[in-house]
Amino acid sequence: MKSRSSRDGGYAIFMLPGLVAFFVIIAVPFLATIAISFTQWNGVQTPSWVGIQNYTDLLSDPFFTASFINTLVLILAMVIIPTILGLLLAGLLYAFVAPRFGTRTASFFRAGFYLPQVMPVAVAGVVWGWILQPDGALNSLLQGVGLGGLANNWLGDPSLALFTVMGTLVWVQVGFPLVIFFTALQRMDQSITEAAALDGASGWQTFIHVTIQQIRPEVFVVVLMTTIASFKVFAWIWVLTRGGPGTATYVPSYYTYLAFFEKSQVGYGSAIATLMTAVIVVVAAIFMNVQARRDLAEEN
Repeated sequence: MKSRSSRDGGYAIFMLPGLVAFFVIIAVPFLATIAISFTQWNGVQTPSWVGIQNYTDLLSDPFFTASFINTLVLILAMVIIPTILGLLLAGLLYAFVAPRFGTRTASFFRAGFYLPQVMPVAVAGVVWGWILQPDGALNSLLQGVGLGGLANNWLGDPSLALFTVMGTLVWVQVGFPLVIFFTALQRMDQSITEAAALDGASGWQTFIHVTIQQIRPEVFVVVLMTTIASFKVFAWIWVLTRGGPGTATYVPSYYTYLAFFEKSQVGYGSAIATLMTAVIVVVAAIFMNVQARRDLAEEN
């Protein structure tokens, strides 16, 4: 009979393709990006070593500062609002739609909310650009219902552009937490909810103090994943605004793209990418440490 170690060694070979892919696609490019971030390079000529100069320039760069602040604002549209809406909509589908209209109806609405997540950004972005342009569908609708005074250049006004993009990102993002929370509600222990109702708790009190507590691991996953996504958002900015007007919708990922492909500042772009990767790692570590502490406290 084969020993446990020999059996595990036989299984390990199946991990080899994944490890090779990780090394070639992620590890090597990431290490190369870190190395290039300490150089001045236009992508063609021989790189020249500049040490931490790119990072010191980055920290005093007003364009990067603006892009980072915009990212912090986008957390509202990609994390906070979608998480709250997703939780409320999942509760509505689970507690009201499914019991009264059937699980198929609830699944239909769930799929409808999730659809923006799987739509190609290029297609959805073109549609939203048509809706939001000065002579687009939104302004025409406002004028048609007598609210023409509210019509605006939604993507061309520096004071409105970021908030307009945030609105589209809420539309895109809300389906992800909804699906996660709906699944979490289905695995929830109903006896605890029933006990709370018997003790006189209202539906809202049960939802806040019982339901959310039971699905807290899923809430943690959603908040972590959407926070990371907010630091990496690029496609919607590129399709809708190209970072404009001015720097109104700049984000670090788009600024990295500009440095790499339009300004030929590969070393500087690598510094931006490396710094944002460090930020994401730190944020993820903080989230995981907080969750681990809570799990340990519950066990004790």
